[in-house]
Amino acid sequence: MVKERVDTDGYGPWTVKSGLIQVEPPFEILERMVTLRVHLDAVDERNAPLRIVPGSHRLGRVPEAEIEHVVATFGERLCLAERGDVWLYATPIIHASLAADPPRRRRVLQVDFSADAAPGPLAWRGL
Repeated sequence: MVKERVDTDGYGPWTVKSGLIQVEPPFEILERMVTLRVHLDAVDERNAPLRIVPGSHRLGRVPEAEIEHVVATFGERLCLAERGDVWLYATPIIHASLAADPPRRRRVLQVDFSADAAPGPLAWRGL
């Protein structure tokens, strides 16, 4: 997340989620980042668990057209959680979630950490 949108070479796409401005940094920054997830609710097989491709963070940037092949090659794991569980993972790991069935609450606090400074005048939002 960033404080405000400042178009910067190599950064994008831009999104706004819950009023917060987000931008994907260049992969050379992403590969040095880690993501922390704190589960405020339990996540079982039917409550939209995070699906990951083990080891995919070591493959570099994977084009969207190749993700299906990478999943078939490396497999996929469901990440279940109890309320209060904390995860730390490499930010660029291939991941996704499906919708909960039936719909129910799945609150997660997610923070992406980078030791790299954003190139001025772009500025990370911070905590």
